[in-house]
Amino acid sequence: MSALAIRDVWKRYGALPVLKGIDLDIDSGEFAILVGPSGCGKSTLLNIIAGLDTASQGNIEIGSRPMNGVAAKDRNIAMVFQSYALYPSMTVRQNMTFGMECRRVPKHQQIEAVGRVAKLLQIEALLDRKPSQLSGGQRQRVAMGRALVRDPLLFLFDEPLSNLDAKLRVEMRMEIKRLHQRLGSTIVYVTHDQIEAMTLATRIAVMNQGEIQQFADPDTVYNRPANLFVARFMGAPPMNTLPARIVAEDSRLFAAVGDGGVRLPLPETKNTGAYVDRDVVLGIRPECIAEYNRRFEDGSTLLEAPVEMTEPTGAETIVLLRLGGHEVLGRVAPDIKLKSGEHARFALDTRRICLFDLATEQLIT
Repeated sequence: MSALAIRDVWKRYGALPVLKGIDLDIDSGEFAILVGPSGCGKSTLLNIIAGLDTASQGNIEIGSRPMNGVAAKDRNIAMVFQSYALYPSMTVRQNMTFGMECRRVPKHQQIEAVGRVAKLLQIEALLDRKPSQLSGGQRQRVAMGRALVRDPLLFLFDEPLSNLDAKLRVEMRMEIKRLHQRLGSTIVYVTHDQIEAMTLATRIAVMNQGEIQQFADPDTVYNRPANLFVARFMGAPPMNTLPARIVAEDSRLFAAVGDGGVRLPLPETKNTGAYVDRDVVLGIRPECIAEYNRRFEDGSTLLEAPVEMTEPTGAETIVLLRLGGHEVLGRVAPDIKLKSGEHARFALDTRRICLFDLATEQLIT
């Protein structure tokens, strides 16, 4: 069952289109994430879903009920904001019950809802404190608690973790995922953080310049990006993309990189043959380029390349190397000691090579 249906939604400010014909179907119980660079339209779309903004064109349905013209307070949604939006003069308990009091929910139901949600979020000891007495993580829990007492059809999260430090973001990310697993609620979540998108979502909608570039599960978005924008945006570091030419040799297809000195065997895809002797863009993830003694099952190719620079991160070392005259990033184990300027051997996982049409920038499938 579709919890949220978005049909041909446009948003224009004067002659400037900010959203361009958005179509999305989000299933009941799904954790859908809108991700993209700043200014791509993701927060605008969320505000239109919430009823805080109006679409210039198109239709939105929540729980099969048309929302055009329906006020935000009547949409049976709950929203968690980036800035927490807590009332500073109220206690945690009062912040959580304020919305229920406005809707004239009976007192015993308010007490029951606050007790249940406070226990779920482990904020029972904070109920009589005011927001100024709370840490950033505690405030975010209270903001989520205020939404959870509603038991709405749809939860909307607008970059809720962006104000937290790195350690707290990881902790809150786990809390949000745990909550979704327990409650099975439908969530639409906006972020520019790709790690949040990959770890939380059941499906990711990658947006750019007011359009949906791809809407799929995290594994598909990461390993089979629909186009070059998705390939270059998703991932940290992003996918390496470099010019190549498809060549046939002994009934096999290869990607000739740079001057052709580097030839990488290609995975069999149904349309690759149509690109023989044509230029394409080759994409490969940094983790697919590893230390030479790493063996990728059924797809390992050994190559030698000059090392430009290394960047130890503790858990791994990011290596900047040259492949066919082009800079690419690889990932090696932290105990592999490489020096700038030396030539080193690497293993490359050719199974996960992606090819993109040079003209359309779309994935060749």
